[in-house]
Amino acid sequence: MNTEGHGGNLNRLARQSGRAPEDILDFSANINPLGPPDWLRAVVSRHVSRLSHYPDPECSELTDAVSQRYKVDTQNILAGNGSTELLYLIAQASGKHRAVIPVPSYTDYARAARVAGMGIVAVPLSEAESFRFDLEALIPLLRAPAMIFLGRPNNPTGVVCDADGVRKIAKLNPQSLFLVDEAFGDFVEGFESMIRDRPANVAVLLSLTKIFAIPGLRLGCGIADATLVRRARELQPPWSVNTLAQAVGAKALRDDGYVARSRALVREERTRLFNALSSIRGLTVYAGEANFLLARLGEGHPDAPSLAERLLGEDGIAIRVCDNFQGMDSRYFRVAVRTAAENELLVTALRRILEGHRTLSKRRRTPAIMFQGTSSNAGKSVMTAALCRILLQDGLRVAPFKAQNMSLNSFVTRDGCEIGRAQALQARACRIDPDARMNPVLLKPNSDTGAQVIVMGKPVANMNVDEYTRCKLELFGTVCRAYDELAAESDVMVMEGAGSPGEVNLKQHDIVNMNMARYAEAHVLIVGDIDRGGVFASFIGTMEVLEEWERSLVAGFIVNRFRGEESLLRSAFEYTES
Repeated sequence: MNTEGHGGNLNRLARQSGRAPEDILDFSANINPLGPPDWLRAVVSRHVSRLSHYPDPECSELTDAVSQRYKVDTQNILAGNGSTELLYLIAQASGKHRAVIPVPSYTDYARAARVAGMGIVAVPLSEAESFRFDLEALIPLLRAPAMIFLGRPNNPTGVVCDADGVRKIAKLNPQSLFLVDEAFGDFVEGFESMIRDRPANVAVLLSLTKIFAIPGLRLGCGIADATLVRRARELQPPWSVNTLAQAVGAKALRDDGYVARSRALVREERTRLFNALSSIRGLTVYAGEANFLLARLGEGHPDAPSLAERLLGEDGIAIRVCDNFQGMDSRYFRVAVRTAAENELLVTALRRILEGHRTLSKRRRTPAIMFQGTSSNAGKSVMTAALCRILLQDGLRVAPFKAQNMSLNSFVTRDGCEIGRAQALQARACRIDPDARMNPVLLKPNSDTGAQVIVMGKPVANMNVDEYTRCKLELFGTVCRAYDELAAESDVMVMEGAGSPGEVNLKQHDIVNMNMARYAEAHVLIVGDIDRGGVFASFIGTMEVLEEWERSLVAGFIVNRFRGEESLLRSAFEYTES
């Protein structure tokens, strides 16, 4: 299949820009900015042993999950290698000779229709009406049987056509087949799927790859009349859906919480991005409802291909040029909704190019490095102190930092504040006075389930585990303010985590490991103590339980307390790196 006109081709973008694929900020593909669910890696790992067998050709577990989620019979469900595969299969299985396609819309609608031997009738959507659907305009075109392709929401406009309107027209035209593509429906607030009260001549496509940020796995589902599903299966290659995709899909369809969080994030960031883009002089932005926005360049601006070339070359930012969408020319481009920080980078780059704005240089965040461990007592504190002294000897102003420490014994600063002894030692390594900001939260255990809580050097309360967990969010604000003040006085920060970042029971309310590293934009080194044994298994195990954003912060591993011939570890290095 030709994918030249699609977004998200990182290898091609990397070649064009001379960057590594991971250095491309990709706004050309509309993938969930939240990233994959935190359970993804565990599910994939758990099913690797099944790869020595063929995938289930019936996709039984996946189909059962679809059936339970959408309350449809399994005979009405078709699973495929992405919703685009199902688009082609259903078009060929439909037996229709005419396609009616509102345009602009997903380019593969027309391609699938042509592959199926259909003649195509394009129905232009009015830009003056913000590309809204006029469903009544379809009625005269349906006197003869046809297959109607509808995106809900439509790509690239983000417009959602009325579900009841589609149901009404479908019931009035039983000789036609309505293919409703809901690939981006899960991103839309209050979205009503066509699966509910679906007329027999309506087929609905669902994509799990976009909402669950797993486009590399390729997974989609179709809901349609049982006869149409059966004909499509006869055309489908065997084992179309691989074992890992089936397992991930079955889990994903039962994760309502992730979808709700994704929808909330997209709603907030889409509104913010829409407002920021709309404020750029000469740029028209269309208020879609999905996780992407369509924009049109005005007079005096470069065309979209030229803009895309500059963004990619100068900033490593990829956008989707829309000149291959029928009804659009080289003035149009589309951008995905990503995280707040990433969206800000896009807006800043567009302002520079389109308005000639000089990029105002923000105060650069103080560089930071952080030692985290595979366990407690892995050697983080000594590593931190050692690096503090090394950087000091290199002529830098250095300060240590540990957001939260737990110790019965404390050090008292000149101004009477209590901090962890390790931070006092690290301060001495930096040849500066110990400071409460270096350890803003100190816990002094007074029972198996409780501790005295010391904040910015002063006791505030005795708390049990539950009480302390509830106040952590508020404490994190204090921690971040302490860090910012200390960092503003330093050339570099050397940070220490606590315990292990892989403690899955603690990660949700973490304020000392990866959440702190993310706030400080720190590079993380994972320290393991080889004297304890199993150090490489500990490195790998730690990485396996980290989420994707946490893994991206890890810059390397340190094998602590090693004595002997380094070459003995070479095979372990290679295994860990692979």
